[in-house]
Amino acid sequence: MEIFNDFSIKEIVTCFMVLFAVIDIIGSVPIVVSLQQKFGQIEAGKASITAGAIMIVFLFVGNKILKLIGVDVNSFAIAGAFVIFIIALEMILGIEINKTTEAKAASIVPIAFPLVAGAGTLTTTLSLRAEFHDINIILGIILNTIFVYLVLKSAKWLENKMGEATLSILQKVFGIILLAISIKLFTANFAQLVLNYINF
Repeated sequence: MEIFNDFSIKEIVTCFMVLFAVIDIIGSVPIVVSLQQKFGQIEAGKASITAGAIMIVFLFVGNKILKLIGVDVNSFAIAGAFVIFIIALEMILGIEINKTTEAKAASIVPIAFPLVAGAGTLTTTLSLRAEFHDINIILGIILNTIFVYLVLKSAKWLENKMGEATLSILQKVFGIILLAISIKLFTANFAQLVLNYINF
């Protein structure tokens, strides 16, 4: 199939790492444990598959929505870069810029959405289309979905083994990676946007 001609291990790894940092499922382990205590056993399979499906659907439908409202991918990618930048600052500084409402259900809401496939993740997924091929983004999403499933299955065990200090360090490390990614995403797409206007 023609879509597999664009298959790239490097792109898959990059997409996986970007989405992994944005989803931050490791950093969300304390939240998952808290939801388990509040609502009972979380259905890891249902939550992860739903989150993966939301991301893949938005990858394709999101672009059509953009065309409908007359926004190009580069402009959306720059907007996405700002969102990723804010998420990174939250992770590094330990502050809460985006206020979230209290959860009233488990598994699908709020685990699949918005904890895993939230606004930041969906924005990032679509922003990746400005630089990477669809097949590699989809495989990056699938790998993250598998990882999310494994973490949800063993959330309590992970919290006991890693502890709050380790989780906090991991969150800050991925925050710095995410900050660098947001800057790269902004500069690359801003340059392309300028070129498009010059050529126009």
